[in-house]
Amino acid sequence: MLEVKHISKKRMLRTMLKDCSFSIETGKIVGIIGENGSGKTTLLKILAGVLHPSKGDINLEKNRSHQISYSPDQEYFYDYFKIEQLIDFYNSQFNDFDLERAKALIDFFELDPKQKITYLSKGQKTRVKIAVTIARNTPFLVLDEPLAGLDPLVKEKIINGLIRFVDLDKQSLIITTHELLEVEAILDEVIVLKDGQVIEQKEVEDIRKINSLQNWLKEIY
Repeated sequence: MLEVKHISKKRMLRTMLKDCSFSIETGKIVGIIGENGSGKTTLLKILAGVLHPSKGDINLEKNRSHQISYSPDQEYFYDYFKIEQLIDFYNSQFNDFDLERAKALIDFFELDPKQKITYLSKGQKTRVKIAVTIARNTPFLVLDEPLAGLDPLVKEKIINGLIRFVDLDKQSLIITTHELLEVEAILDEVIVLKDGQVIEQKEVEDIRKINSLQNWLKEIY
């Protein structure tokens, strides 16, 4: 289980997160949702160890790279790499990297492993990022806005890839997204952020009994 206890983050005079607490069990797909500027990306960076909280604690060891595989929303690959070179690089850096799963993901996402990253479209680069992220055998897979700015067919392909290749017997998937209509069907839980605070954590099945996820979010906002 991942436990976040009273996390706060201040940058200069701005409070990014304020007293955030929640827990995530193994085997869950959890959406962290909320409006732009609510603190979602900051929270994921703290989970991944990219940022340090000003206050609070997370029940993970200091070297988060053994427990969390993180895909930020920005592009960060060497443009001159071919996809197959990027996979080899990840395999050399992470002992938990599953080379065969990575190759299967590249094939599933219909990517040419000999293509240079500099020539890939936005949707193709996103698929590459997701492939190398979820090819790792870490307890927690963390994706920041994996569907942003993509066309419907690419979104559908990515969602199907997450369902097929994430091992929910051993892993949890944590994603931030504004694409609630696309991901609602695969989410087990949502954590709602507003103005840097966690205002709700709820099972999606309980929400569906009374409302759609999108309408429920509008109501509590």
